[in-house]
This record gives sequence, structure tokens and C-alpha cells, in this order.
Amino acid sequence: MNLQQLRQLQPYLWSLPRASGEQRAEVLLYGTAPLLASMDDKVLEQIANVAALPGLVGAAMTMPDAHWGYGFPIGGVAAFDAEQGGVISAGGVGFDISCGIRCLRSNLDLSDAAAHFTRLADTLFHAIPAGVGEEGELKLNPAQLDQVLQDGAHWAVQHGYGNAADLEYVEEQGRVTGAVPNYVSELAKKRQRGEMGTLGSGNHYLEVQVVERIYDNAAALAFGLHPGQIVISIHCGSRGLGHQIGTDYLLMLAKAASRLGIHLPNRELACAPIKSPEGRQYLGAMNAAINCALANRQILTYLTRSACAQVYPHAELETLFDVSHNTCKVETHEIDGKPRLLHVHRKGATRAFGPGHAMLPERYRAAGQPVVIGGSMGTGSYILAGASGNPAFSSASHGAGRAMSRHQALARWHGRELINELAQQGILIRTRSMRGAAEEAPGAYKDVDLVAEATEQAGLARRVAFLRPKVCVKG
Repeated sequence: MNLQQLRQLQPYLWSLPRASGEQRAEVLLYGTAPLLASMDDKVLEQIANVAALPGLVGAAMTMPDAHWGYGFPIGGVAAFDAEQGGVISAGGVGFDISCGIRCLRSNLDLSDAAAHFTRLADTLFHAIPAGVGEEGELKLNPAQLDQVLQDGAHWAVQHGYGNAADLEYVEEQGRVTGAVPNYVSELAKKRQRGEMGTLGSGNHYLEVQVVERIYDNAAALAFGLHPGQIVISIHCGSRGLGHQIGTDYLLMLAKAASRLGIHLPNRELACAPIKSPEGRQYLGAMNAAINCALANRQILTYLTRSACAQVYPHAELETLFDVSHNTCKVETHEIDGKPRLLHVHRKGATRAFGPGHAMLPERYRAAGQPVVIGGSMGTGSYILAGASGNPAFSSASHGAGRAMSRHQALARWHGRELINELAQQGILIRTRSMRGAAEEAPGAYKDVDLVAEATEQAGLARRVAFLRPKVCVKG
């Protein structure tokens, strides 16, 4: 990205000046000069297009890990007011609806667990279905799947995949309201009936990690974290169902925009007013997909616990937190000193409520919401806490963010060689796709340390702990 196009407002905040006669809201970009310079110019074009959508409140924003996406840039945040003609955009949520991370803390320390990592890697690899179109042992009939779409992680717990204590530490307590399974196509449902409890492919993973550094002792104590502790992160979403919903509704929303005379700066920003029939239908389907993803991660948590118990009979895995990063959430935010109900699109961005927020579990209320910035395979991840006074509708970065395309990564790395290199560093990779491993090479992503630091310095969330990977299972 050419930084000469931008105006620096603060050390970690930039704006895109409006051209003469340009009709759009403000554009704000969070991050350092090197991080922004590493982004494709397409990021700037996309977020400027978002700023031209009707009913936008405040600025259209990008997080420090932003990169080019479909419609919105990944790492894009925008809020809309339904009462002021605000819109809902499938491109502002993403195809993998409610992709997110479930983080589990354990009672294991590195000194106890390390000797059995090879066995653990093999056990997890065989226990966790992963890969494109991969199905698990759980097969749902149409009525059961509709119940999953309605009840989310609650359905999974009620059917033996975990316990009620898990739900307290999941966004929306494991179930969002407003889900309408009837607004989900039969094709989307058909794709999902065998995919519950599966990991998927691409950048999705299950990773065994060790807490290597603590930055905030008080927050770490609240989160139950200490140096040398083993934690496990599960990164996945709504699988085939969410992708099909995105595909189905892009066409419907584009037709609605044309019918209502909404000018689209780019057809990928297909949208409809939140209160229109099409907008309501997409919201109902999207919420159903969120519940699907929450149930999926709950089932994967159960499978992970079962696999770990085979290797470590006394292992205990508690849900630290489960947070999504491809959603549109209805939230109240203070605008010009007054509370307003907004539909906040977070595409590749994580909700990050600050200390004292009423929606946080009591255990974390003084510290702020746990936020996970997932690193690429082999580099490391961060747990952060939502910051007070977050200026971006309580949003934060969700990962390292790609620095090069998958095609570029394939031209540079070979899967088997990469896996061998990581093994020499003490990181065990288990994957069904050598091509997928090459596409997800650590060097294909931004520096997660710089992203986490910029997230903190921009006032979005503060660092609590750094996690070093030890075992990574991928599709």
C-alpha cells in the first residue's frame, strides 16, 4: 500500500482523505507504517467502497492484520443503523460465517506433556476429521440439523458434547437469537449434515500450544494462564453450510440492491437494508450459521478432550473462551454521547469488549474479554484482553493476516520440506494435504508479533500471553 495516499493521525492510526466531491464516510486504518505498507492497495480500495454504503455510522475501519478479501477487506469493521437505512452485506461477514477460535486451558505443563507430543499429534490427527469436504461420524437428519441451527452449542451440550460450564465462556453463551433455519437453503443444509464436528481446511487448525510469555499478570490470573502451561486452540467455522449461505445470498442481496436503487461501488458489496425482507432473511440465515459454528466448535472440544485423555489420563481441558471473527452482531454503542443500536460487521475481526462490560462472564469482567490473535502455522499466537475505550466498535485483530497469496506461497514452499523444517524446530505438523501446508507457510503471513503489538498500541486490546505452537493438526 502506498502510504502517501494516507494521512497519519496518531502513531497507530491513519485516514484516507476524501477526493474532491467524493461521497463517502471516513476511512480509518489501524496499524504501523510497515504493516500498512505490506498490505495490497486493494485493501484501501475495498474499505473506501465500504465507506460509501448507506446507513454507515462513524468510519469504515481496518485492523492491523487487514488484507484483501471478497467485498470487505479481511480485517474490515463497519457499523450500520437499521433505523437510518443501514444495510447488511454478505461480503461484510464472509463466506465462512462465524469462523472463530475456541481456546482451551489445561492442567498440563510443558515439562509433563512434552515427552508424549508425538503420540498426542497422531491421536488428535486420527480423532479430528479435517480437510475439504471431510465428514465426521456424527450424521444429522434434517430435523436434528434445524435444531442445531436454532440452539447452537446448547444442542451439543444437551447431546453429551461437553458441559454447561463451557457455555458461560462462549460468545452469546453459545447461542445467538434471531436464527431462522427456514431461511437456510436445502443445499446448504445438505452440505452440513455430515460435517458437524469437523475442522475444515485452509487456515483452519487445531493447535497444541505452550504459554511462553505473560504480559499482563492480573489478566493472566483471571484467564487462568501461567508460563509453561499447555493450551489448545481450535480454529474453524460453519463449514459448508456457511459457505453455501454466502453464495446463496450474494445473488439475492444484489437483486435487492438493484430493486431498491442502492448504488454498489463494487458488486461484491451486494447488500440490502437491514429492515428489508431480503435483509431480514439473510440475518436469519447468518444467525443460523453462527449457531452451527458454535455447535461445531463445541463438538470438536469434546473430541479433543477425548483424544487428550487417551494420552494424558488426568488431563483437564476447560474452555477459556470462544470468539468468532466473521459476523454481524447487533450491539449498543455510544455515539456522540448517546447509546445507539448498531449492526456491527466484523469480517476477519474479533469482538473485544473492554473491562466492565455486562456481557462478559463474571470471572473476566474486571480484565476484559479474552481475544485470540491466531498466528500462522509454526509462528505463535496471542491471547489479549479487550481494552477500555476501544475506538473501533469494540473490535480487534483476529490473526496475523496474509502477506502473500496462496498461489505465491505454493511457488515458494513445498509442503513436505516445510513440515520437516518445523519438526526440527520442535513443532509437529499433521496434515492431509501437502499443498495446504505450503499454502499456509508461516512466511506467507504478516509478523504476528507486530500485529499484536499494533493491536495493543492502537488501544484495541492489550496483550496478556504469547503462545508457542507444539503440535498443529490441519486439513
